[in-house]
Amino acid sequence: MTAVSLEHATVPADAGEVTLLIARRVEPGYEAAFEEWARGILDSAAAFPGHLGYGLFRSSGGDAPWFLVHRFRDAEACRVWQESPERAAWFAHCEGHHHTEIARRKLTGMETWFAKPGSTRPAPPRWKMAISATVAIYPVSLLGGVFLVPRLTALPLAVSALVTACVFNVLMTYVTMPTVSRLLRGWLGR
Repeated sequence: MTAVSLEHATVPADAGEVTLLIARRVEPGYEAAFEEWARGILDSAAAFPGHLGYGLFRSSGGDAPWFLVHRFRDAEACRVWQESPERAAWFAHCEGHHHTEIARRKLTGMETWFAKPGSTRPAPPRWKMAISATVAIYPVSLLGGVFLVPRLTALPLAVSALVTACVFNVLMTYVTMPTVSRLLRGWLGR
């Protein structure tokens, strides 16, 4: 699967955000028309308040689907887009593109950390996600308490807390959560 674009990918997911993952199958020979339509609908959605970014992932070939990804601030922003006349207009004018939706998932909160790219498999139960997040948070908290926090004592509390939150967030997003979710993939998927 080839990434075409992924806008605003650095915005971390939080408990209120909604990620909409849509898989569409495109008939051979209609890929260019579909990609033009998909870019148009994604750009249109990006203009809506509460839209945090999008992605378009090309099919890896054969019968594999294309994926459209939307990220919204919350469920209300997602609902407003899905019920909008702008979205309806894009779907009213998509004939001739020869594509069909084959799957749709709405991910919220921590589910986005555990979603396997290219899969529409449901996220693990919340209790498994909570255990996994704890396993990921523990080493960051431990090492941060030993190495980072003592060096920030001269700073005002608000600044110290901000630095700690930023460092912990980056480590969680790019190091520990991807590692833990990969190591526990078998257990999470059961």
